[in-house]
Amino acid sequence: MPTGRGVRSALRDWRADRPYWGGLLLTLGGAEILLTMKVSLKVVLHIGMQGLAGYLLPALMVVLGLLILFNPAQRLFYSITGVLLTLGTWLTSNMGGFFIGLLLGVTGSCMAFGWLPDQEPRVSRRKRRKAARLAALQGTTKQQPA
Repeated sequence: MPTGRGVRSALRDWRADRPYWGGLLLTLGGAEILLTMKVSLKVVLHIGMQGLAGYLLPALMVVLGLLILFNPAQRLFYSITGVLLTLGTWLTSNMGGFFIGLLLGVTGSCMAFGWLPDQEPRVSRRKRRKAARLAALQGTTKQQPA
């Protein structure tokens, strides 16, 4: 059991250092497309020569999503490759997992591509308003004695 910090704070710090949601969505998109490949044959739209690609592309999407999570330094290459593979599932895997996996994969890849590692944490609207009120009060109190 961690002594100084809890597991939640350690996980929060780990997630802050990487494009967590982008990698997670890309992984979930690939998993969803893989699951839709196992539906009954009456629902499956593409079978035949595209069968291997139908399993290969979503499996690579899952791998790229995990690589984005565990190796964020190469996130640009992984996210560009992820969006290309995701768009390829449109043809090979039941229209990209009946659109759901396609949307998850493209959204996750775009989020990972746009993630900035050295960005300052966002300040909530409530804290910004409070700081503005304090600055306004300090400005009026300095002007009164003059």
